[in-house]
Amino acid sequence: MFSAAHSGANAYARVGVETGVMGASPHRLIAMLYQGARKAIALARMHLQQGNIAARGEAITKAIQIIGGGLQEALNVEVGGEIAERLDALYRYMTRRLFEANLKQSEAMLVEVDGLLATLEEAWMGIAPEIARMATQSSAESMR
Repeated sequence: MFSAAHSGANAYARVGVETGVMGASPHRLIAMLYQGARKAIALARMHLQQGNIAARGEAITKAIQIIGGGLQEALNVEVGGEIAERLDALYRYMTRRLFEANLKQSEAMLVEVDGLLATLEEAWMGIAPEIARMATQSSAESMR
């Protein structure tokens, strides 16, 4: 009985996330990736504290996939130049630290990566007004 309701809630949540992704700007999509990675790390920390090894590994794997398969793959080194190269190196470092955190059962490493992601997320959100201004300007110019 509970699993059917739980399954329905999960399906509803997936639809909400998918709808949010489909309507999101590229800037918002990156913000969602930061949030998703940080949420996965928070879950990994909780599972580490509870001694739930399998769930900890799953959460860390999810964080690694978001960082490597989402944030890192979104980089365009040709356009982004040195900033993109530095972000690429930082994402590789974070991925490596998450692997180590899982192997060594290190909450400190999880906290470290979460802190790095929080800093990047804050900076990313800080440029949102400029992104919105540029989008409005571009839209106005295309209407001329």
